[in-house]
Amino acid sequence: MTFGLLDRFGRRATDLRVSLTDRCNLRCSYCMPAEGLPWLPKAEMLTDAEIVRLITVAVERLGVTEIRFTGGEPLLRPGLPEIVAAAARLRPRPHLALTTNGIGLDRVAPGLAAAGLDRVNVSIDTLRADRFAQITHRDRHSAVLAGIVGAAEAGLTPVKLNAVLLRGINDDEAPDLLRFALAHGYELRFIEQMPLDAQHGWSRELMITADEIQTALATQFDLTPDPSPRAGAPAETFLVDGGPGRVGIIASVTRPFCGDCDRTRLTADGQIRNCLFATEESDLRTALRGGADDDALAERWRRAMWGKRAGHGIDNPEFLQPARGMSAIGG
Repeated sequence: MTFGLLDRFGRRATDLRVSLTDRCNLRCSYCMPAEGLPWLPKAEMLTDAEIVRLITVAVERLGVTEIRFTGGEPLLRPGLPEIVAAAARLRPRPHLALTTNGIGLDRVAPGLAAAGLDRVNVSIDTLRADRFAQITHRDRHSAVLAGIVGAAEAGLTPVKLNAVLLRGINDDEAPDLLRFALAHGYELRFIEQMPLDAQHGWSRELMITADEIQTALATQFDLTPDPSPRAGAPAETFLVDGGPGRVGIIASVTRPFCGDCDRTRLTADGQIRNCLFATEESDLRTALRGGADDDALAERWRRAMWGKRAGHGIDNPEFLQPARGMSAIGG
């Protein structure tokens, strides 16, 4: 490999987020409307073989060292185990992770671990079933809890939990969520709600900020900055009561970490996004299906990343929310 995925500001993308589907079996209010969304037509979706080819280009020609499979809900992709297994055979072998809502994870976790998956992140915003139903419009809280347990038992550790706090709904649960994670050996990450909902209803005034989360946790725990290097990790982590337990806060809005971003994104329909909040995409699917060889695909990917902006610009009055919501972009 001669050139990696560099941009004009000297950042190198080594962490690839691959969306396997835009479909989801939940309807989280901060992601999509209760009635759902029009899903991508099957013909526009990358096939399993096309996904494997593109991640092979990313690893072998572009220096990607980490791959995270996302959605929508990636467990809805029938070919997930085979895609994971193909990624695990690549050399140099990338670290493989999965972000999921956890529904059905208890059933498939052993197979995914055997295929080569290293770790999972499971989204769980509340410990209360009634609030879960309010947030997601589905009564599947017990299934998520079972999925978390199943992942740990399958060795997909450390299991990381992702939580979004919503004002007036679950914003009183920060200490309880942390206590739950510490008791079971999970690693909790709070995520500021981002302007990525398909219905474009995000409001800065309603968003629970990182400062508010820290204040809530400090009422019951002693948090000290984690001395471990953060590098390009999105979460700012803290030792809890002196450690070894940790908690992270991903403050994408109020404490952006764009200067250290090392991510590149491939959507389920074959588009490259150089930023989660990008308003433009670069089409790899057309070139792939038009007969482009691996060198040409790699060069298109490099050009897409070279145009990455310095930051997402949420604080800019001219900021435009991406037309696609989180479920169509991938996390």
